Amino acid sequence: MRYRTLGASGLRVSDLILGAMTFGEQGGVGAPLPECRKMLDQYAEAGGNMIDTAINYRDGASEQILGELLDGRRESFVLGTKYTVSRDRADPNAAGNHRKNLRASLETSLRRLRTDYLDLYWVHMWDRETPIEETMRALDDAVQAGKVLYVGISDAPAWVVSRANTLAQWHGWSPFIGLQVPYSLLQRDIERELLPMAESLGLGVTAWSPLGGGVLSGKYTRPETASGGRLNAESLSARDHAVARVVQEVADDLGATPSQVAIAWTMSRSRAVHPIVGARSADQLRDNLAAADLSLPPEAVARLEEATGFTLGFPADFIAQTSPWVFGSAFIDPNPATTT
Repeated sequence: MRYRTLGASGLRVSDLILGAMTFGEQGGVGAPLPECRKMLDQYAEAGGNMIDTAINYRDGASEQILGELLDGRRESFVLGTKYTVSRDRADPNAAGNHRKNLRASLETSLRRLRTDYLDLYWVHMWDRETPIEETMRALDDAVQAGKVLYVGISDAPAWVVSRANTLAQWHGWSPFIGLQVPYSLLQRDIERELLPMAESLGLGVTAWSPLGGGVLSGKYTRPETASGGRLNAESLSARDHAVARVVQEVADDLGATPSQVAIAWTMSRSRAVHPIVGARSADQLRDNLAAADLSLPPEAVARLEEATGFTLGFPADFIAQTSPWVFGSAFIDPNPATTT
């Protein structure tokens, strides 16, 4: 496993991040404690050092299991959790990004995880109500108190993240060093605004669902490998099937598995991207971790991306199309290698 600094921080994290959303059997199919122990040990043996969870995963069981499994080796990992989702649906103040929920959520997570600090504390989602100034100041207070080392944000518009970090810069608060977003060959939306913003502002990007909810794992292109899940072949669109078939074909050509190809593709797009790999068994995780050693040839990347039919849309496509006319002899092609 290779290591890179997360965003503009000095925090060194492995290429692949272990997602612990499956840790626990509450609320549906998940992994029991013994299997979670195997997966964590396997991840550590592969050189992985960053773990991602949230206060609401498996109704809190994910944090509790991690707290038990990390006993005696907490310092070897970069541990991050998230808050925003309701802790008590009967309490209107038990959700959101405001100070009260942040404080109560942080204390709850620290207690469950059996630690006195978090390496990374994530805002789980923009709540559209709490002023971003309040959230950033409250997060900075947690950093100043020594309970949090770094902060990040998940599932928020680019303009919110940009404004938050501008405010942090002006006031001397702790800025977001990480952005957590969905990213896969089936969902490339972040390439429009969020990924360019992250690269420009120096944010590390932790990508969740790199397998497109399991669609790109091969279970639908090779039915004999199918396992239980929330989807079935009939529920997928024609585009889903088409992209999954190309992933399978590229995997066959490279002697890899579809999961490894899909995960490796997310890293091929930007050095800022760290895929979050989650699994329900040690065997699944072992397969996913091998993506860290898979280098996709340029022709394979082009073939995969062509299958998605993705376009940036306005304004990026419009700017690209009109730039030669706008700038005349001053025009510099940002992608000269692709010019025909």
